[in-house]
Amino acid sequence: MANRCTRIPEIMLPPKGTDLSKWAVIACDQYTSQPEYWAETDRIVGDAPSTLRLTLPEVYLEEVDVAARTETIHKTMRRYIEEGTLQTLPAGIILTERWSGGACPRRGIVLAMDLEAYEYTPGSASLIRPTEKTVVERIPPRLKVRQGACMELPHIMILIDDPDRTIIEPLFEKTASFDRIYDTDLMQNGGHITGWFIPKGVETDTVEAGLEALCDRAAFNQKYGCTDAQALLPYAVGDGNHSMATAKAYWEETKKSLSAEEQQNHPARYALVEVVNIHDESLIIEPIHRILFGVETNELFGSLTAFYESQGCKAYVAEQAPADAAAHYYPFRAENRSGVFVVENPKWSIPVATIQTGLDAYLGAHPSAKIDYIHGADVVAALAEKPGNLGFILPDIAKNDLFRGVIFDGVLPRKTFSMGEAHEKRYYMEAKTIVK
Repeated sequence: MANRCTRIPEIMLPPKGTDLSKWAVIACDQYTSQPEYWAETDRIVGDAPSTLRLTLPEVYLEEVDVAARTETIHKTMRRYIEEGTLQTLPAGIILTERWSGGACPRRGIVLAMDLEAYEYTPGSASLIRPTEKTVVERIPPRLKVRQGACMELPHIMILIDDPDRTIIEPLFEKTASFDRIYDTDLMQNGGHITGWFIPKGVETDTVEAGLEALCDRAAFNQKYGCTDAQALLPYAVGDGNHSMATAKAYWEETKKSLSAEEQQNHPARYALVEVVNIHDESLIIEPIHRILFGVETNELFGSLTAFYESQGCKAYVAEQAPADAAAHYYPFRAENRSGVFVVENPKWSIPVATIQTGLDAYLGAHPSAKIDYIHGADVVAALAEKPGNLGFILPDIAKNDLFRGVIFDGVLPRKTFSMGEAHEKRYYMEAKTIVK
């Protein structure tokens, strides 16, 4: 089937009786400036079996002993399999429910995605694409960790746009008939997670059929108001994109020595991910505001206005929001000035793409100016009071707009949105082999 990107995997988990509160550790790309977090994690784990021993926290990626750490990880992976610390389940998926302090849990399904259907290069028309730009320089050091590894542990989150909640959510009405395979608190303020195993069969067939229906061209065009000129986008990488890009790089390297037949079912071709509906109530997509340092207000707006006019738009500073509902606009604050910056007839689909493209052009021509990305509007207001600073407040992002932005504009600008705090990111739990 041309549009089937999924594979029902054989997942590895520790046997019952394992202390999963020590086994599960947060994604390696979190707390990269807080070595004390990882020191405390190490203290909590002690000698217990743990995914901490199977992954390399990126806080250590630049350490001089990174090669020795990597070799130890690879040895531990093999030992965990040999000693039965990890056991392989029959083919199936895992239904997950994660409480991390909010009013409702995040719900998802763990399965495998075909890396042949994923591409991160700009302009890609692949069925699985990143939401934000992939920094290719981040791949090689991560690839070194994967080379020589016999398994992967995923922190990748794939988003689907299923507003009617037809794929994942109905499974939670049937949890009494599934085997509850884990149910544990998560260390370091991670909350609580429960997982149910669903063996390959009727239920997984229904899930895969539902996911494949997201590729229906007529329904896709109607949903997003597009034509066949826009590439299908059933799957958007919401978190862990550099992990997925590394898996892709490893697969491209691995398949060179395989025949076409061997490539079809090689385990490195499929990456273990958690699929989450973007309409899940737990996913709070927050805008990230912009603050500029070392700018002169009139000169900045003059440059931005000229840029947008060169792109066929009309741009100006106003006292209040425009009447034109199609315009993109941004309240701003500076030391002795506030107002709204307006871009009419924008060529970009979502407001964050409009403003970031203009700011990128400005910063490229003004190397002494700097930018930072701020979560709270109150923080922007405080910083904007200082001479030479100016802050833009970005609008809320509609969940539908995330997919629409990628479909029409390509990968979204960096720092487009925030999806949860650090402690809410995925914890390692499941594993899957990547070698024959």
